[in-house]
Amino acid sequence: MAGTLAIRRAAALVRAGGVIAYPTESVWGLGCDPLDAEAVARILAIKERPATMGLILIAAEMAQLDPWIEPVCHEVEARVAATWPGSVTWVFPAQPWVPFWVHGGRGSLAVRVTAHAQSAALCRAVGYPVVSTSANRSGHPPARTAAQVRRWLGDDIDFILGGATGNHPWPSDIRDALTGRALRPA
Repeated sequence: MAGTLAIRRAAALVRAGGVIAYPTESVWGLGCDPLDAEAVARILAIKERPATMGLILIAAEMAQLDPWIEPVCHEVEARVAATWPGSVTWVFPAQPWVPFWVHGGRGSLAVRVTAHAQSAALCRAVGYPVVSTSANRSGHPPARTAAQVRRWLGDDIDFILGGATGNHPWPSDIRDALTGRALRPA
């Protein structure tokens, strides 16, 4: 796992509008400040992905996500809380102020409280949720090592936060928070 200095450097770059790569529960992710339209546009260009697909935000704890999502009933909170921190991403109704480039025009937001210690440390150091999308070009497999990130995307990103992915064998399961329905099964 990367040390405190590397995490602080990555967090400073995110806050300054940079695009970084970092390990997650299963694959390497690309991240940036979700409110920085230029940084998000860079990630979408790197991935060759349309903004209409929306993005996932990861956080260190639920409190970082609360301002981004609409309040839900206790039953929904309990369903989600039973899986976090973890590798399940939940789609919630987004707050009205959340920018298009984050939710892709869907009015909903995919979020996860990460179980990956280094990703959580990054979110704590940044102070708010971070974009988390797989480190790859659309249609290509996601990077599983820092060497793959460097080889495939190295010139396009500002920093690679060294470390190892978790032991989850595939990208996060995505579920609808209101219904529990699987949107992307694991």
